[in-house]
Amino acid sequence: MNLLDILTPQSIRAPLRTVDKKGVIDELVDLLSEQARVPDAEVLKDAVWAREQTRTTGIGQGLAIPHGKAPGMKELAMAIGKPAEPLDFESIDGEPVKLVVLLASPPDRTSDHIHALARVSRLISMEAFRNEIYEASTSEEIYELLASQEKNG
Repeated sequence: MNLLDILTPQSIRAPLRTVDKKGVIDELVDLLSEQARVPDAEVLKDAVWAREQTRTTGIGQGLAIPHGKAPGMKELAMAIGKPAEPLDFESIDGEPVKLVVLLASPPDRTSDHIHALARVSRLISMEAFRNEIYEASTSEEIYELLASQEKNG
């Protein structure tokens, strides 16, 4: 899966305006909603937050991948936010989060949803890429890093 198929430059915010876990999730859902990529922002916020309450999506190494499924969505959508300062996301490794990748999908696209989660995880597992994206300070830099990585496979 190529992440550029589900991510637009306008779906990236660096730095994020909010500084807490719930606020970040809401801010990223609103970003997708502003682009009409989510039919009902409140439904998606509730779905992502409910998922977050069952188990943290702070997967470690400075990354959180909150995600949820919402009825009415036609395709997967991704938003990325970079906190102004590392953020407590109750990560499994206890470390603060430096990048938040929100994934939203239709209820019937489970396979694509899992592929997107796996692709993000694989990218962040690459130390050089992880360091570069965490050092990026603008939305444009983040998008270009992802575009470069996806182009190279």
